[in-house]
Amino acid sequence: MSRKNRVPLGDRIAKAAEAVLAVDHSVSVIDVLTGIGWLDSEAVERWRRGQVACLEETLQLDPPRILEAIKLFRSWATTRGLLASQTDYVDRTPQRNPLRFSRSGNFEIETSYRTHWVSPDLSESKRERLVEKASRAPELVVIQPLNTAWTCHRCCGHGDLLMMENAGPACLRCVGLDDLVFLPPGDAKLTRRAKANSPKYAVVMRFSRTRRRYERQGLLVAPPALANARNP
Repeated sequence: MSRKNRVPLGDRIAKAAEAVLAVDHSVSVIDVLTGIGWLDSEAVERWRRGQVACLEETLQLDPPRILEAIKLFRSWATTRGLLASQTDYVDRTPQRNPLRFSRSGNFEIETSYRTHWVSPDLSESKRERLVEKASRAPELVVIQPLNTAWTCHRCCGHGDLLMMENAGPACLRCVGLDDLVFLPPGDAKLTRRAKANSPKYAVVMRFSRTRRRYERQGLLVAPPALANARNP
């Protein structure tokens, strides 16, 4: 596309934000950066797993350009009369470490990323549920590897399941999940009960070579929660 025919950044941001708002009734900086093609979902997932120091490291853009996009989005949101709501972001690890967005760590920039803009057309109770859902800690994910010849980077052990960390794969004992038991899919009611009553749980995923994606295999839950779910 020639420079003459290039769509202005503000228009691209508005279009991406409107699309997300129409479906989710709220929109964030991450939604917009994904919508205009600056972020991809795989990069965001690596960041959520704590494998990237900050989200902006996945963006092949200079900080001033990113800041320009954030300011344009905030201007669009305030003009539309959306309501600002702060959201907590923690990584997808048992430690639930706070996630960092910017290279600089500047408080105002970090706050801009954490702000979700919510539709004023929603009732107060619906807005509260939306905010609660956005702030909910992400599910822990463990991997059922295709290659069983892997080694835990912490203890040099191995096993049937692992969790990915910055330094490499880690066994469930090292990440504190070895006390959980596997619950396969097939009984939705049992799964809901066990998940709801388990103090901690993790989703088990396995990569499908045919579909070229990770697919859910079941849950790891606390033994008492599974026992209680089977005998309510």
